[in-house]
Amino acid sequence: MTLHATIDAVTDRIRARSEAARGQYMATMARAAAEGPRRAHLTCGNQAHAYAASDDKQALAEGRAPNIGIITAYNDMLSAHQPYERYPELIRAAARANGATAQVAGGVPAMCDGVTQGQTGMELSLFSRDVIALAAAVGLSHNTYDSALYLGVCDKIVPGLVMAAATFGYIPSIFLPAGPMTSGLPNDEKAKVRQQFAAGEVGREALMKSEMASYHGPGTCTFYGTANSNQMLMEFMGLHMPGSSFVNPGTPLRDALTEAATKRAAEITALGNAYTPVSEILDERAFVNGIVGLMATGGSTNLVLHLPAMARAAGVILDLEDFANISAVVPLMAKVYPNGLADVNHFHAAGGLGYMIGDLLKAGLLHEDVRTVAGDGLSLYTQEPTLKEGRVVYGPGPEAPLNERILRPAADAFQPTGGLQQLSGNLGRAVIKTSAVAADRQVIEAPVRVFHDQGAVKTAFQAGEFTADTIVVVRYQGPKSNGMPELHNLTPILAVLQDRGLKVALVTDGRMSGASGKVPAAIHVAPEAAEGGPIGLLRDGDILRLDAPSGRIEVLTDLAGRVAERPDLAGNGSGVGRELFAAFRASVGSSADGAAVVV
Repeated sequence: MTLHATIDAVTDRIRARSEAARGQYMATMARAAAEGPRRAHLTCGNQAHAYAASDDKQALAEGRAPNIGIITAYNDMLSAHQPYERYPELIRAAARANGATAQVAGGVPAMCDGVTQGQTGMELSLFSRDVIALAAAVGLSHNTYDSALYLGVCDKIVPGLVMAAATFGYIPSIFLPAGPMTSGLPNDEKAKVRQQFAAGEVGREALMKSEMASYHGPGTCTFYGTANSNQMLMEFMGLHMPGSSFVNPGTPLRDALTEAATKRAAEITALGNAYTPVSEILDERAFVNGIVGLMATGGSTNLVLHLPAMARAAGVILDLEDFANISAVVPLMAKVYPNGLADVNHFHAAGGLGYMIGDLLKAGLLHEDVRTVAGDGLSLYTQEPTLKEGRVVYGPGPEAPLNERILRPAADAFQPTGGLQQLSGNLGRAVIKTSAVAADRQVIEAPVRVFHDQGAVKTAFQAGEFTADTIVVVRYQGPKSNGMPELHNLTPILAVLQDRGLKVALVTDGRMSGASGKVPAAIHVAPEAAEGGPIGLLRDGDILRLDAPSGRIEVLTDLAGRVAERPDLAGNGSGVGRELFAAFRASVGSSADGAAVVV
């Protein structure tokens, strides 16, 4: 199928915009690759230190077998990462079986946004992405690895690991998922109980019972938030083994896919004939494919922050315009909570990413001519993995969706455009996720109520102050103000107001969760209030118009002559580790460019 003209044009524009940065990046990678296998540059003393505790020290000392570095985000508090406890043992055994060795090169932090949601720790969440990139770089800096396996799933972890992989782009890199937990309490039932609790209709005991029935075992949360959007992204960009994203933890197929990835990581090093440095995978076509996947699945708004930062690490410059243009031509093919009632297990069973990639390729909406960790060509990712005598065998994936209430062809999609939309106007630039917002709620013109923290919104709600159509503005939530926390805890109370018949929306320079749902939310407003953005000039009662279909966000009140209100933000700098991140808040970039510190 001929590539769609818009996809082609956006790719060309990114390529031209990135020419200098990408050229410099690839030249750096070529120089590093020309130095040959990493361990050749270490002294005998260097190597003895590196191998002292290994059961494979003889093979490592001989230096003829590939050595795979493992970067792990394991901890047993985060359900999605708990399964990684077993992975190093599996990987080492698989490496030996394939004439290679493997070592844990280092660990990176992995925080759970579900635990920190609405808490002070959430103010470190976005910055943890850059910390993860730094920590992974420290692990790989020992320079003893011929390829790398990255163990990470959730919100900031995968983007941080991709930034590190790009920086060490002269070695091959494969990302290993852990898979989603099995289905528990349906997500819409959980959301209903949250709204009932917010409205005072049920107590904390009922809320706790509901939450524990939803989040109940090892694996990724089953709604289509940032964690599962990350897994989609790794498959669309060719960094996972095909078909591996949504296989449940602890299953024979899950383990076999991990073993297959280890085998492949040994095959594609510079020591063999299939050398595939990740720098050659992470080009503008891979990032365009990732954005297409984001739109087709109605994925997380957080990836609008993460993709530009990941791309910059590989010398590729993305702009919000790229997201908007791609969204305009890519149909929404999936309905997964919060965009529908199904969870990711149901989506996978209905045909999942393999079917979706195949159909998008037929529609000319994806680049087929890409390099991937599995080989050349994205069509490899239309295959379905199965087990045969304990090993992964690939065969043709489904050619039609198995449940059209969950997954549809591009030609008969749930809506003709993607699930994310850029907004622009005299308030600046912002992003809105529309895939779960009813069409009659995507335009709102109403007075604003201005707040400087989400706790004040809850207080106003509990006092019964919202009695008319309102746009709730929560500002000084950007990266320079307080690390740009998610404001997902506002969703239940705004949903209650909406269910009472009011037209409501949220406008903020902060973030929303990947689970953001039916309430329209214009997020990532840039410039942020702390940088002098117009959002800092708003006052209660000003009229604001949010028009998602036309991509506009406009203040209809004259703001001329106003001075921004500057709240006391001194409290944002201390407590729960915030003291250590002052340098990050001072140097972080704009949310429009990915809100990054290290790239």
